[in-house]
Amino acid sequence: MASSFPTARLTLAQMRRSVGRLTAAGVAILISTAFVTVTLLAGSVIQGTTHDMIAAQYAQADAVVSIPGDDGESTFADADIEAVAAVDGVEAVQPLTAWYGDLRNGGKGGYQLFTPVPEDPRLSPLELTDGTWPAADEVALTPELAERLEVGLGDEVSVKRTIYPEGWTTSQAEDREAELGEPEEITESLTVTGLADDPYGAYTTFGGAAAVPAAALQTWSAAEDSQEQVTELLVALDEPLSGTTVPAALDQAVQAATSGVEGVSVQTTEAVAAAKAAEKTGGQDLVFLVFVMTFAAIALLIAAMVITNTFQVIIAQRTRALALLRCIGAGTGQLYRSVLLEAAILGAVASAVGILTGALLAQAALLVAPSFDLGVPIPATIALTWQSIVLPLVVGTVVTVLAALAPARSATRVAPLAALRPSDAPTLRARSGRTRLVVSLLALVGGFALLGLGVFLGMNDTPQFGLLAAVGGGAVAFFGVVLSAVLWLPRVAAGLGALVGRTGPASRLAVANTLRNPRRTAATSTALLIGVTLVTMMSTGAASARMSADNLLDETYPYDVSVSSSSPEYVEDLRDALAGTDGVGATVLVTNGSVTLDGAKDTSVVGTDPQDLAAVVNVPEEAKRLTEGSILLTQETADTMSVGAGDEVALSGGNGSVDLDVVITGAGPLNRVVTTTDLDRVTDEETWTDIWAKISGADVTAVLGDVQDAVAQVDGEAFVMGPAAEAAQFGQVVDVILGIVVGLLAVAVVIALIGVTNTLSLSVIERTRESATLRAIGLSKKQLRGMLAVEGVLIAGVGAILGIVLGLIFGWAGAATALSLMGDVRYAVPWTDIAVVVVIALVAGLLASVLPARAAARTSPVAALGVE
Repeated sequence: MASSFPTARLTLAQMRRSVGRLTAAGVAILISTAFVTVTLLAGSVIQGTTHDMIAAQYAQADAVVSIPGDDGESTFADADIEAVAAVDGVEAVQPLTAWYGDLRNGGKGGYQLFTPVPEDPRLSPLELTDGTWPAADEVALTPELAERLEVGLGDEVSVKRTIYPEGWTTSQAEDREAELGEPEEITESLTVTGLADDPYGAYTTFGGAAAVPAAALQTWSAAEDSQEQVTELLVALDEPLSGTTVPAALDQAVQAATSGVEGVSVQTTEAVAAAKAAEKTGGQDLVFLVFVMTFAAIALLIAAMVITNTFQVIIAQRTRALALLRCIGAGTGQLYRSVLLEAAILGAVASAVGILTGALLAQAALLVAPSFDLGVPIPATIALTWQSIVLPLVVGTVVTVLAALAPARSATRVAPLAALRPSDAPTLRARSGRTRLVVSLLALVGGFALLGLGVFLGMNDTPQFGLLAAVGGGAVAFFGVVLSAVLWLPRVAAGLGALVGRTGPASRLAVANTLRNPRRTAATSTALLIGVTLVTMMSTGAASARMSADNLLDETYPYDVSVSSSSPEYVEDLRDALAGTDGVGATVLVTNGSVTLDGAKDTSVVGTDPQDLAAVVNVPEEAKRLTEGSILLTQETADTMSVGAGDEVALSGGNGSVDLDVVITGAGPLNRVVTTTDLDRVTDEETWTDIWAKISGADVTAVLGDVQDAVAQVDGEAFVMGPAAEAAQFGQVVDVILGIVVGLLAVAVVIALIGVTNTLSLSVIERTRESATLRAIGLSKKQLRGMLAVEGVLIAGVGAILGIVLGLIFGWAGAATALSLMGDVRYAVPWTDIAVVVVIALVAGLLASVLPARAAARTSPVAALGVE
């Protein structure tokens, strides 16, 4: 091709002569595209892992057949389950059921959750890691439960359960006891045959689980007055589903098989997982929305800016060479095409290497990750998608070509002889300067206005459009800053330089240099500005996300441990046992009652002491808002009742009625909470009391096990739940996500350093003749190195300061836009990260200028003056 096309020959020749300069630009492109590739690959890992945790109970089922609603009446009968199992293409069906019983090994143990042995490994969140699945009179335990019971394979544990006479109902216990006989308590021995891991924490809240054959669970449940309603069926198919929707044929077949049940829906597990994720994140898939889409979009924009800035410097430095080619007969079209072809080749090659590098880095991260205790399983290999390959390649190539358009056009439009003279920077007096000022002002005003609109949309429940507006507005505003930098940034650098200008002639020369060549100063500082803005923005966003996520978890799981007892006379004993457990702090009694609230009968409310409640919950400010004569309601509940804050609602029961003032709370579990005094005024004896407790500075899972052991020593049946364990699990997810963000920020730091090193180093090399002239008129080597060092630090310092300011603004705006669905957004300033960024920026400016200056200082003035 080179022999047939003159433009191609010219391009390849130019590239061979500029290997060093092109390598610098190629490195920036490579790192930028690798950055985008890692971001996209990390996003898919984050999304998949989070969905698996949120919908852990659905395991790897292909589809979920469910009855919507919670009326307590609709259920799948055995005949329905068998009919679904007989549907063509269905390999196995597992009802989503559980049973609770008293499981012990001597004095160890307590009330525990039991789950059926899966008919198909895909239909259970448990994964057998040792031994075998149990048969009759056998059991498999999760490792944490086996450790708490101090048992292993082959050991025996006992399960105590109650058999009620046929026809028994708890609502008529006293009458039925004389007629049908007393319930019988029996104890059975079970042999531990297997250990089953719970990788996604489906049973973390319950302190683990025990698996027994489904027939045993059905027998135990049928013998008690607690037959569980089956409302969900997990389905494994012969052939896995390829899409996110259930085929119409399968849907119709399942609907026909369950025709006797109203409102049956058939969904893929992915669709159910997405719905569960939406429930956990205020109606949106927060993880994908915030940490993937936003970060990928920002990565693309920043990568584009880095590539553009670096390549513009390279092309600008070759303007004289292009002009010489014009002098010897090269046409303007030929030069124009040559520059663009060079940019396309460089962009494509560097981008391809960047994609490969990014994929290798992502795979290496997955291989190393298991050595850290992340608390959640992650895939062993990366899942390459067409987006993770095509998008970085297109961005790297197209942006590099676009970066070459303006310099190439400028070089071809200047007369050959005029182009041999150095060009001046635009000024406000020049037409180009006025145009630049107007365009940059429009970009700044329009960009920040669009950014503000994005924040407004995000805070008003439309984050998708808000993110688009915020990212677009931020990009336009940043473009305005970069475009106008040549007009004001050198003056700012010179102004700061006045502080050091009196230290000697080298410093005064450095300050003068920032003004003498504004283009060089602006280009150099902008390279660092891009990286610092990215790092500060993402550090601010990550810190704000961490605080907002902690706040959301506190509101979602306001108390750490709850203990429910079926025997009221043992409540105080249970509270004492709970309070005496290591790691447990304050405790509070909460009384549950069924009342009529604002006309709605059989509404469950909770009565407690506000002071004790504030000492226990993780949102004490919410508890302190509860006073005698008031009731805490979530906004959703208040909306369904058509009331607002300050309105009155009537609370009535068997003993009377009382009017209560509505107080809106953001903590869901504190919904319909009143004071014990108000509850006692309206309720009769139909109440039951639970205990809530706070865990103080200890391992949540270990304390939960200790609590179960402690309450097991108290007479009466007690059931322990640990919301804090689930909260800690989601906290680990947030930590993993933020850990990935930190890793991406490390790459961003490298991008920033590459950018500033390229531009500063190239600017020093460009001034070899200038440095030689200074040496010839008496400037010493030490003074030359000092001049370049001061100049580098000044330019880097201005870029760092401006980048920090812009990063904080963009970071806060991004947090307000994307995190508002979590509730109250907490804004943070990452002071440590900012300090590190400033130090790195100044050191980068120093090293990037001093190292080339050492080479310039070693060259004799006479030899250097001959350099072109």
